[in-house]
Amino acid sequence: MSDEREINELAVKIQAVLQLTNKENHPRSNALLEAVRDIDFLKLNIKFFGYEMARTLAAALPPRDISVPRIHPLGWKATTQADLESDWAAYWLNQLKVGFIYHRKLWESVYFLQSLHNHGLLRPDVRGLGFGCGEEPFPSYFASRGMRTTVTDQAPDAAASQGWAKTNEYASSLERCHVAHLVDRDAFFRLTDLQYVDMNAIPSTLRDYDFCWSICALEHLGSIEKGLTFIENSLDTLRPGGVAVHTTEFAFFDDERVIDNWACVYYKRRHFIDLAERLRKRGYVVPDIDFRLGDGPMDRFIDLPPYAHQVSESVRSLFPDQAHLKLANDGFASTCFGMVIVKPC
Repeated sequence: MSDEREINELAVKIQAVLQLTNKENHPRSNALLEAVRDIDFLKLNIKFFGYEMARTLAAALPPRDISVPRIHPLGWKATTQADLESDWAAYWLNQLKVGFIYHRKLWESVYFLQSLHNHGLLRPDVRGLGFGCGEEPFPSYFASRGMRTTVTDQAPDAAASQGWAKTNEYASSLERCHVAHLVDRDAFFRLTDLQYVDMNAIPSTLRDYDFCWSICALEHLGSIEKGLTFIENSLDTLRPGGVAVHTTEFAFFDDERVIDNWACVYYKRRHFIDLAERLRKRGYVVPDIDFRLGDGPMDRFIDLPPYAHQVSESVRSLFPDQAHLKLANDGFASTCFGMVIVKPC
């Protein structure tokens, strides 16, 4: 009997033991069930209090109408509460016309835009190339500033087979990429184009861009090595002096265990250190790496499943706004990690 068969049979037996009621709908009682049956409620209690803390902290922040962006150098770093509460982050959230919540996805947005601003790339006629864009707001924002963008995503058949086509994380058409409150339609379509691209095989026709980016996409390429290879290959799309900005999943709790060769992989400290060393040896400009996780209460809150898409609508209504900078998936605690790379001239 194979290990997999034994595991499957054991899982069936455990599931039977963990049923809350018997055939007569009476409560079941056994030592294992009594030990674990309330764990889901404990996790929901943690979630509810974490989200309430996030709302309280957000409400206490002073109004910030920052009219001019400032240079704020960013190295390779993890999501932190202090970043999201900063004036530089407030400026970019206002530019994107989104409300403030403590969420790691908002951190990715401000990290990306601040990095481009630091390198003087938010100006008319600059050319940008996005990978795995889905329905991100960035191409519309760039068009509002007169910038030219190539949006890329998986081909429709590949997206459908992997389930992305059913979410707003997939760009099925250029029309769906347009964010009307950021830019008018004519300007968007004049300055933006869509191409279907396999991130594991970037075509040689995509070249001489001023910058390229991907936001939490490379961890879905099939393995840790494929994601790292993509980062290096993405640099071929840049002109000399061009800038790449990528974000991905950082499993920060330890540097030993790893999920690899899976639908979503997690990167460790050693992966970022090794990548930076390789790039520097090739002449790329790589800033310092900062693995600090922050010292605010939201930095210490690790959200737990179930998440909104995993519960019923009635339960989901209890926490309509997910708020977390760190979260647990598959037993790994993770957050977002940003990387900026400058191609040598």
